[in-house]
Amino acid sequence: MYEWSKLSGVKWMDAWEDRFHGNPNFVIEILKGGKSARIRVFCATEKEANSIVEQFGGSVRKMKNAEWINPVNAVQPLLKIRDVFGVTSEADPKKLKKLRAEHEGREILSIPAEMAFGTGDHATTSTCLRLLVDIGRSRKAGWSVADLGTGTGLLVIAAKKVGAGEAYACDFDPFSVKATADNLLRNGVADVTLEQKDVLKWKPRKKYDVVVANLFSTILIQAFPVMAKLLKPGGEIVISGILASQAWDVFTAAAEQGFGFPTVIRKGKWVTARGAWMNDLVEK
Repeated sequence: MYEWSKLSGVKWMDAWEDRFHGNPNFVIEILKGGKSARIRVFCATEKEANSIVEQFGGSVRKMKNAEWINPVNAVQPLLKIRDVFGVTSEADPKKLKKLRAEHEGREILSIPAEMAFGTGDHATTSTCLRLLVDIGRSRKAGWSVADLGTGTGLLVIAAKKVGAGEAYACDFDPFSVKATADNLLRNGVADVTLEQKDVLKWKPRKKYDVVVANLFSTILIQAFPVMAKLLKPGGEIVISGILASQAWDVFTAAAEQGFGFPTVIRKGKWVTARGAWMNDLVEK
């Protein structure tokens, strides 16, 4: 495991987030004083880390196993989703028990920060979670779901908790796949098919009622032909990770594959959308 890092002024945080959004191994650490930040990306290979250096400068170092096996990120406040979920990075059983007692009636999802995993982008992930809750309430239990670019597995875990039956999740990053496997077990979720896969090279043989893809805009645009093969008639699609400045290009590419999005939510600079086949929308 290798770490690329670079010091930067906090005024450039948005630019770094834009550049690395969708990369589950990216983290920003605000330094004491609040005027500067350390930008970090964890890489599986030295070559991958050096390619970032070529673009942005910075430095690369090889990490010891203990550095990325043991989480170091502070626990963030509970993220509340509708009246259904509470998402926390807490992993300590006693503290989780206390959280559940304090928030009786909410399903507490534990997604601890392992390496750079689990930090999440609230503007995209939280909106996807809210839309999944809405979908779960509108569908008969047992609907099938595919989560593309699963990251920590949070979205597929939530989908299972609100009524999904058959579930599939994939990510191109082996560390994301491992983190997802751990989080499925940690949250008592079974019967999820989990694979390491490049969605852009995938030729799916099954179709699903719901497809969720929290990916960067450029990846979404390239992945719509795959999603078109994944979604059942009458199904729904949730997409996120879209910068507002790139939303038009994303929705244009989606329309070319037959998707329409009547629900579009902007939160800050990020856009999330819930849609379906345009033919299904016309019939409704």
